[in-house]
Amino acid sequence: MSEQAFVLLLPTDYYILGGVLSVIASIVLISLTPKRFVERMFAPKDLGITAPPEWLKTVTSTLSFLCLMALIVMGAIGPRDPLTNILPLMIWTGWWIVLFSVIGVVGNLWLYLNPWTGPYRLIFGADRPPPAKLPSWLGAWPGLVIFLAFAAFYIVDPAPEDPDRLAVLVASYWFFTFACMAIFGGPAWIAQGEAFSVLFGLIARASPFGDWSRAAVGFPGWGLWSRPPAVGLGVFALAILGVGSFDGLKETFWWMAQIDVNPLEFPGRTAVIGSSIIGLLLATVALVAVFAVVIWMGGVIANPDRPDAARSRFLFLFRTFAPTVLPIALGYHISHFFITFLINGQYLLAAIGDALATGANFLGLGDTRITTGFLNTTDSVRSIWLTQAGFVVAGHILAVLAAHHAALEVFGTRRRAVLSQIPLGIFMVAYTFFGLWLLAAPRGA
Repeated sequence: MSEQAFVLLLPTDYYILGGVLSVIASIVLISLTPKRFVERMFAPKDLGITAPPEWLKTVTSTLSFLCLMALIVMGAIGPRDPLTNILPLMIWTGWWIVLFSVIGVVGNLWLYLNPWTGPYRLIFGADRPPPAKLPSWLGAWPGLVIFLAFAAFYIVDPAPEDPDRLAVLVASYWFFTFACMAIFGGPAWIAQGEAFSVLFGLIARASPFGDWSRAAVGFPGWGLWSRPPAVGLGVFALAILGVGSFDGLKETFWWMAQIDVNPLEFPGRTAVIGSSIIGLLLATVALVAVFAVVIWMGGVIANPDRPDAARSRFLFLFRTFAPTVLPIALGYHISHFFITFLINGQYLLAAIGDALATGANFLGLGDTRITTGFLNTTDSVRSIWLTQAGFVVAGHILAVLAAHHAALEVFGTRRRAVLSQIPLGIFMVAYTFFGLWLLAAPRGA
């Protein structure tokens, strides 16, 4: 049973209503805000500092590579329990939950922590011409395909936390990526094909510090347009949200009913592999399609006297507004994994103190005592749920602000911007309700 099942004892209907009303209020208030104020809000302030030397990326990336290789070895020879083996704890808690969230707050740390840049530069040099050229028209589509394959693994695979399986997968992906860098060039493959470099680069745009393409700080979300987004990147941004949403949906009683599974007698992941893969793909495609229709409708409404012009600019509008869902994806990611972090974070600290389960006690972390007592009282559970709901609502409000700023830039006048945001506003409110419902929905797996 999911830890979130404890939340069902709370009167979540009132909290869901409050969250939805908060987003509605933000839509109304921002629509009345003068254009000049909104522009100033999203104008970053240059920090006046020079970029760190490129050799620093080589050093930090090489160290990251060495740490990853050590984790793979410890995953292969360490204990079989994924709650005591440091590899699954570091990958799924330290990297997927914590690093993802931190990047959304402080910027693109992955530029320095990815485990490929350093070894590539040490072996091939920084300016080596690649044997083959990756077509620029492919954009980020290769990275998107790999990201969806990764999502299918951690959502669908019967044992994604199994240390042996994970060690093989992580090692295989490292060598696959390095081989592609050797063929197509490191910078090209990192920018287009390395799924997590694209992913973290997008999520970093929601940070007050942006994706670090510019040394500046400002209102969260100012960096969503730091570089003109391509269509593939827009679809990637929506895929991040779609994958996260389905990851929560697949555990609900509602989804179990759709695939004819009794949630109280769950047969295991193996029995639902097919339905989970189909559901993951349908959820992603459906979100992209609905968002595209919403953006198209907004363009038509904002230009009632020039419908043909609005339609001809659809791809431009899609590319402009798709990044505005990134704050929602970030907020939901933090919210969805919050309880997992509170519990598995303790296991991770204990594993760091005794990585091979030999009884060692490095830094005193081996004595970490695992507790779930915070799930046993109404007050603490209420605080946890409200924190989760707060992340979801905050992400939607930030997305509303960012979308209105983009509309002002695209359509020029506040009237046209507000008109264009009517369909998107309805979408934001509906998705807020959906996200909060997911937090409170009964879960069976």
